[in-house]
Amino acid sequence: MTPDGGVALVTGGAGAIGAAVCLRLASRGLKVAVADLEAESAVEVAGSLPGSGHMGFAMDVADLDAVRGGVDRITSEQGPVDVLVNVAGWDRFIPFVDTTPDFWDRVIDVNYRGVLNTSSCVVPGMLDRRWGRIVNVASDAARVGSSLETVYAGAKGAVVAFSKSLAREVAKNEVTVNVVCPGPTDTPLIHGMAGELDDGEGFVSALTRAIPMRRLATPDDIAPAVVFLASGDAGFITGQTLSVSGGLTMA
Repeated sequence: MTPDGGVALVTGGAGAIGAAVCLRLASRGLKVAVADLEAESAVEVAGSLPGSGHMGFAMDVADLDAVRGGVDRITSEQGPVDVLVNVAGWDRFIPFVDTTPDFWDRVIDVNYRGVLNTSSCVVPGMLDRRWGRIVNVASDAARVGSSLETVYAGAKGAVVAFSKSLAREVAKNEVTVNVVCPGPTDTPLIHGMAGELDDGEGFVSALTRAIPMRRLATPDDIAPAVVFLASGDAGFITGQTLSVSGGLTMA
């Protein structure tokens, strides 16, 4: 992975996918900074990780000042960020004609602006040290489109395009930028979103039937792909988008 004692920042680290990523990074010997909107949940995840030197704290990725403060705290207490994993995300199943500008702002702020904010705070140091790994978690919705997720798909598509472009800018300094696109994943978020629909159970069943492997992904399906791209073994891989979707999306 990184040099011994390397530091990884995981946003959305207390969520289902984020926590699975944190566990695997910690198991590889990294000190993990678990950032989430809820401090208590972030601290709980950090305390559950193997090894030592982890920390959990509240950070709103949509707030650049909050992100700056969080990265400063990590640098002071753990060291500079070697690995950035952007998992934080937010969505609702809503037809586009029923969405509002406030909804657009919320989706874009969390899913896209959050990636801009965290990247702006850690990339300069990575360039100076000539080593870094950034893995942005987007969605297969960005690759194929998704009914009821138009704004979310657009925001995640922006993450994919941004990641490819940033990868070109920073590659000469041994900094890689890649994207993992989960397909429909069995998390509290997707079930909570489906629960707001008239036939949420039927909607999730339809999603499942569309997947060739006939099941939703689990967080443990997603995390290994993220951790591989964050590792030294992936040092010559950059600007790539990897779907983890049971065959829903094929290259």
